[in-house]
Amino acid sequence: MARKQKKHNAEYHFLFMKPSGTQLEYIKQLIELNQIKPVIDKIYDFEDTQKAVEYLETGRAKGKVIIRLK
Repeated sequence: MARKQKKHNAEYHFLFMKPSGTQLEYIKQLIELNQIKPVIDKIYDFEDTQKAVEYLETGRAKGKVIIRLK
């Protein structure tokens, strides 16, 4: 990981989050400032929620799985 960080001039920080309005507001600000960018793996329509859950259960998701509400 350290070599990849240097190669791409990137930083990596790991942190544990807990349900908190304060933390969600902080994350929102970081996203708006383009300091962090969520990685989106797949987007499913609401009707395909079961498929999304099945995909998550495979353990192969490489980012966020989004359920689109219309």
